[in-house]
Amino acid sequence: MTAIMLTRVDHRCNMGRYYKLDIQPTLFGECSLMREWGRIGRAGTVRIETYSSRGQADMTMISKWAQKRKRGYQ
Repeated sequence: MTAIMLTRVDHRCNMGRYYKLDIQPTLFGECSLMREWGRIGRAGTVRIETYSSRGQADMTMISKWAQKRKRGYQ
């Protein structure tokens, strides 16, 4: 699967943020949703959540994507 990369830039507030979502298989047949966020051009925070099925990981990824779109990420 291709990673989803969202950005939110507002030059008036000196804001430049990114949010990355990616699903990766684990060695044990599960799927991990990897989320990374931070300021553009810098190392960000990474959080990994493991799910027993690809469907659960996909649903969570779609939910997180929708939340970020509502907050102004494109």
